[in-house]
Order: sequence, then C-alpha cells, then structure tokens
Amino acid sequence: MVSKAGKQTRPRLIQAMIDAFGQADLRRKILLTLAILVVFRFVAHIPIPGANLEAMREFLAGGAGAGALLGMLDLFSGGTMRNLSIAAMGVYPYITAVIVMQLLVPVIPRLQAIAREGEAGRAKINQYTHWLTVPLAILQAYGQLIVLQRATTSHGPIISNIGLSGENLLPTAAMIIAMTAGTMFLVWLGELITEYGIGNGVSLIIFTGIVCTLPQLIGQGILAEQAGGGLLGLLVFLALALVIIVAIVLFTEAHRRIPVQYARSLFRGGRMYRQSGATHIPMRVNSAGMIPLIFAMALLTLPGVVASFFAGPVGQENFANTIVNLFTQDSGFYWAMFFFMAIGFTFFYTMIIFQQQNLGETLQRQGAFVPGIRPGKPTQQYLNRVITRITWAGALFLAVVAISPFIIEQITDIRTLVFPAIGALIVVGVALDTMRQLEAQLLMRRYEGFLR
Repeated sequence: MVSKAGKQTRPRLIQAMIDAFGQADLRRKILLTLAILVVFRFVAHIPIPGANLEAMREFLAGGAGAGALLGMLDLFSGGTMRNLSIAAMGVYPYITAVIVMQLLVPVIPRLQAIAREGEAGRAKINQYTHWLTVPLAILQAYGQLIVLQRATTSHGPIISNIGLSGENLLPTAAMIIAMTAGTMFLVWLGELITEYGIGNGVSLIIFTGIVCTLPQLIGQGILAEQAGGGLLGLLVFLALALVIIVAIVLFTEAHRRIPVQYARSLFRGGRMYRQSGATHIPMRVNSAGMIPLIFAMALLTLPGVVASFFAGPVGQENFANTIVNLFTQDSGFYWAMFFFMAIGFTFFYTMIIFQQQNLGETLQRQGAFVPGIRPGKPTQQYLNRVITRITWAGALFLAVVAISPFIIEQITDIRTLVFPAIGALIVVGVALDTMRQLEAQLLMRRYEGFLR
C-alpha cells in the first residue's frame, strides 16, 4: 500500500498509469485496447495472393508519382502497403466515406433531417457510412492493383494478371475481396476499441500504424548521418522536428473561449425559480485537424500519377514527363501548391463542419446567449466572424506543417530522411485525445489524471 506522501513523490504521468491499472474496469479496457492493436499488427503482415514484395519495396523507394501516394498510405498504415497486406488500404476507405457523408449532410435535406434526430440519427448516418465504405474500398482496391500492375521494377511486376475478364477475373476478384475484407475488419476492430476500450478506435489504428514506422525512420536517420549529412545536420534535423512537434501540440490545444450565459427554470415548493449560469464555447484554432492536408496531398499527387502512365523514358522531354517532374516532392512548385491548397482546404472544411453545428440556433433553443449579442441569427453571424478570424491562424499553421519536410530538407541538406509532418499531426492529435478520455475516466473515480 502506498502512502499519500509516496504518491506525491511520483511523476504525475506514472501515478496516473498506476491509478488506471489499479481499477479493474479501466485495466480491462486498456488491456483490451492493446490486444486489439496487436491483432491489427498481425493482420498487417498477411500478404494478398500473388504479391511481389521485393518489387513493391523498390517501387515505394522511387518516391515519385504513384509511388509517392502509395508511400504516404504505407506510412499511415504502418507498412501494410509495403507488405502488400490484406490491410494495405488501412481504414482510409472508411475515412473517405466519413468525409463524403459530412459533405453530403448539409446538401441533402433527407440527411439533414436524419442528423437532427439525435443519437438515433447519428446511428443511422454511421450505418450509411459503413455501407458507403464497401464500394469505396472495392474501387480503391481495384485502382491500386491497376497502378501496381503498370509499375515497372527490376524485380519484375508487383502484381500481374489484373483484369475483369477471362482468366484474370478470378485472381483479381480474390485480391479485391481480400483487401476489402481487410479494411472492413480493421474498421470493426476500431469500433470494438471505441465501444469497449479507451479512445477512438479508428484513430488509434492509424496512430499505431504511424508509430510502428518509427524504427524505420530512426534507421534512415543513421543512414542520413553516414551518407554525408553529418552529425550536425542530423542534430539540426532533430531540433527542427522537435520544434514542429511542440508547435503541433500548442496549436492542437489552442482555442478561443466564447462566453455563454444561460438561464433555466426550476420548480420547487410549487413555485418557479429562475437560475442563471455561465459557461463558454471552446472554438479551436485548428478545428479541421489533418483532413485539409490529406485532401491537398491527394489532389497534388493525382496529376503525377496520371501523367506517369504516359511518360516516356527518363530525360526525354514531353508534356507527360514535365507534369511528372512538376508534381514530385523534389519540385518547388509542388510545395508552393501544397502550401496554398492547405490554406484553402482548411477554410473549406472548417466552414462546412461549423455550419453543420448551427450553434446560434442551438444556443437559442437552450435559452443560452453570448453576452452583448442578440440570440439567433446575430449570434450565428458573430460566431462565423470569430471562426473565420481564428481559422487564419490554423490554416497558416497547417500550411507550414505541410511544407515543413521541404523546409527541414533545405536547412539540413538531409535528403535520405523525411520528416513525416502529417503523421506527426495525427500522432499528437490522437495521443492528446486518448489521454483526455483516460483522464476523464480517472476523474470520474476521483483520481488525478495526466493533464493539468
């Protein structure tokens, strides 16, 4: 048994973990979450039939065109793409379906009505999202197989005999079904974590995939130091990466508090009493998360992928080769477009999500108001102005994070090691969200949490 004085001498994080494992229900949730993540890592090493892994790794090492896009998916999925696993697509078809549904809800009146039905409406929207995930996974699986079949490597074709007719139909169907089933299995694992474990399951699966690539990044860092960047260049690289991670933490947590007052009526002893109170609405500086960067990177990679199918030999001058060279990560044009597209998509996505919340109407319905602002439409207009102003800071932050690999490369001259900016953004966001959920569980049991 540990005394209170002994608790005070322990670091806050260690004591919080001890308290968490000291509670049977919390311990069960944590161990279940870890067990499911271990299952995910086993699935990540089951290859699809007919895969040439050596050719795949050579293709990803090229880092241009389709290789850059698949390399991004490989980073976020923890090497499942490099292993050509049945989970090679990760949970990204589901993420795409979630984004599509978020964009469709404000456009389709029927979906708007369902979304207003509370918990039942959210459950129905979630069901539609799962249905949409299946065809998206099938299309993405077929598209990836076509891209991989057309890739040329010194180890031969990555995938062969892809087609929807003749003798190619059965092998193609087997690969597509395996990849689609892998994605849906990961989504199911994520929902098990969300329901019975700690944190958002789908986010934790992405988090685990990124963290599992850290040993590879460390190995690349050692190679970079040996390849001529020098120890000084590697130290500068690490220092800049640390600064960016600290900035990501600060901007992820940054928000503006909008004061809100409310009045409610209580019946006591046959009489009605009015009570007033005060709270606030936390409006995040970066409320869009990493979604704008994924949008921007996907659109920037698409022209290079399409042009690579028509490109000639290396060094030959033609339109397709020019497009491929423009839309590679070695091009300044690519990073300039990435910067401005990150800003544009941040505003686009933030405004769509914010308008769906309809905070002005919600506050008025609950009898709450912002001091000095009339309820209803004036409140919504005021909140729109606030979110627009603070989104400028969030958009510029995301844009700088987007081009941080290019900035670090120019400063350190290390080209064999790339800082995974989007991956760091996801890891920090998921880690903070999971810690907040675990802290809430601890505070419910009158324990101190991780965060102050």
